[in-house]
Amino acid sequence: MQEGNKILSNKFGYRKMATPSTLCCAILLFLFPLQFMATTTPSCPGDCEPIDADDNDRFHFAQNLEFLEAEFFLHGALGKGLDAFEPELAKGGPPPIGGRRANLDYLTRRIIEEFGYQEIGHNREIVRRTGGIPRPLIDISSQNFAKLFDKAAGYNLDPPFDPYEDPIKYMLAVYAIPYVGLNGYVGTTPCLKRFSSKQLVAGLLGVEAGQDAVTREWLYKKGDEKVEPYDITVVEFTNMISGLRNELGKCGIKDEGLIVPKELGAENRTTSNVLSADPNSLSYPRTPQEILRIVYSTGNEHRPGGFFPKGGNGRIAREYLYND
Repeated sequence: MQEGNKILSNKFGYRKMATPSTLCCAILLFLFPLQFMATTTPSCPGDCEPIDADDNDRFHFAQNLEFLEAEFFLHGALGKGLDAFEPELAKGGPPPIGGRRANLDYLTRRIIEEFGYQEIGHNREIVRRTGGIPRPLIDISSQNFAKLFDKAAGYNLDPPFDPYEDPIKYMLAVYAIPYVGLNGYVGTTPCLKRFSSKQLVAGLLGVEAGQDAVTREWLYKKGDEKVEPYDITVVEFTNMISGLRNELGKCGIKDEGLIVPKELGAENRTTSNVLSADPNSLSYPRTPQEILRIVYSTGNEHRPGGFFPKGGNGRIAREYLYND
């Protein structure tokens, strides 16, 4: 155990942050009538807590993740990205780095292709309702994923991890993406002011949660399989990735692999963890600063890197970038 940041390692192979998880006031969404919520802004309390921003800014922040998902899914399934379908949605932003068609079986390719089309719709609706943002520079290269998985494993994998090489590696890479967007929508929901915004985030969140569930179920079926050529199982990789995201996010346990200690399982009765959720089986929320620490892979919302080498776009992401 490392006392400074309370990072714990356990037999399940991932690192847990022992700092208490700060839950936002998301349950307000379900406790009060919609008519009340339409006219009342929930009270949302630093570092692990929600920020002040208007609704459009929050959706613009989320669109960074929607762009990332669209490009990774479309390239992985079809070998071409958003510019091949609706280039105007990118608003002149640069094309992604390193995307290519993955070596997938028929069923997996169909799933990922559908995910990609769903992300086109998400970006279109955010642009329609809020104006949207230019697509940021996105790095979905095998080299970037290799760095991420090295960091998760705690050492340099040999050969370097390549998500485009086979279905299991690709789905592990998918595991590393949609869940963060899901957390972001859960975290931002109670802070939205307009009823129309709550309608939009509910629609987006439902599909993001579905993508995450499909991905986790796909991997769960292969949980004990070794990921070739490494002596690491699918479950162990998911625990490593989740542990890394908790460490980078710096706000406690909000991410869990496919097999967990019983004290983290549903009702403390199971080690099976097909869906990641808190002690009451509610989805974990994350704030914009937590998400930036994770997708930048730097643990610092002010220092870009990872999937966004030049940082995210929109007021929230740019203010963190320029104000340390």
